[in-house]
Amino acid sequence: MTFTVVGEPDTSARSKHPFGRESEVRSYSRSFPTTFVHAEGSTMTDINGRTYIDFLAGCSTLNYGHNDPDMTAALIDYLSGNGVTHGLDLQTTAKAEFIQTFVDLILEPRGLPYRLQFTGPTGTNAVEAALKLARKVTGRSNVIAFTNGFHGVTVGALAATANRQHRMGTSVALSGVTRAMFDGYLGTEVDTADLLDRLLSDPSSGYDQPAAILVETVQGEGGINAASASWMRSLSRIAKKHGALLIVDDIQAGCGRTGNFFSFDDMGIEPDIVTLSKSLSGFGLPLALVLIHPDHDQWLPAEHNGTFRGNNLAFLTATVALKKFWHNDDLANDVRRKGQIVHQSLSEMGKLIPGSVVKGRGLFLGLDVGSGELAGEICRQAFASGLVIETSGAYGEVVKVLAPLTTPASQLLAGLEILHQSVQEQLRPTVAAG
Repeated sequence: MTFTVVGEPDTSARSKHPFGRESEVRSYSRSFPTTFVHAEGSTMTDINGRTYIDFLAGCSTLNYGHNDPDMTAALIDYLSGNGVTHGLDLQTTAKAEFIQTFVDLILEPRGLPYRLQFTGPTGTNAVEAALKLARKVTGRSNVIAFTNGFHGVTVGALAATANRQHRMGTSVALSGVTRAMFDGYLGTEVDTADLLDRLLSDPSSGYDQPAAILVETVQGEGGINAASASWMRSLSRIAKKHGALLIVDDIQAGCGRTGNFFSFDDMGIEPDIVTLSKSLSGFGLPLALVLIHPDHDQWLPAEHNGTFRGNNLAFLTATVALKKFWHNDDLANDVRRKGQIVHQSLSEMGKLIPGSVVKGRGLFLGLDVGSGELAGEICRQAFASGLVIETSGAYGEVVKVLAPLTTPASQLLAGLEILHQSVQEQLRPTVAAG
């Protein structure tokens, strides 16, 4: 069967279109209406041979770019030798090497004592396990989560997710979560951590004592809102004061995205539980991990399980990624340098849009243009010009830059130039009308 794929199927041709049977729930394909056939590094190529610079990176799943050659070679060798691909939670050589490498290169240099729990393969699976464990350890049910937070769309994680559109996708009651205000939600003059402490300390506030406080240090889907180190330290103290576990959701912000492997590095905190996924495998293969302080590793055997918690191909590529990129500080330093370039470029674009704000840390940055319509048009224009980039925020008002951390400087600048031109193009009618 042969076919030509251009973009979204129209109604009349839908039954003959290869994607016509796909559910209406699809989303990214609507924003980027072409069919991709090849990807390498920070470049994607579609069925027509057109190339695009990738500033989406699988929503921070491809921090090391597409098809890293060393990971590809390791996969080919492993598969050629009939290595174990699926193993539930059996012990395998691929798993052992990943665990040892993660301990040696990530945990021990930071003095972190965590044990590793492998869950189902996605971020929401890790969040579900973390919440379940916190409730088991504390004997409490309430969880504190924050405005604009996003933690997944399975029911437990969805209860902690703030976005109304996602929450209304289920008719199941979303309970067990009390919403608090993220850093800066009420402006710089209000300390929302102090406000949370007051509410938890007041027996008549209506806030039940929590099992956990669940937080992203940088809210990706919520609009690239970055918590300060001092606010995070306050949150850590509040959790201890009130007998709750501090869970840092590092699924999108982790694996180097903010300039350190963990987004909370150098913040002076040690979360009780950390969730990781997205770029953990280094290759886009599904892999999720819960890091648990030994005091809280109170699971009984098989008390929380999953068929796909033994993705040995992901263990393999994750090990290659750790050894290649995290044996020294070169990548972290490079991310910080590139982050300064992106921040400066977005600041220049922001001068064209009154009231716009650059947000985020490291290479987890965005330009809040104050309007979802404007941000959407900028991203559509950018795609038409060869750049894959998306929006985030409550209204889709933030143009979100998630370039692979390994993007060459020349390609990063080329993508930023496309974005700058797209901003100018969208503002040209306004300037002319003025």
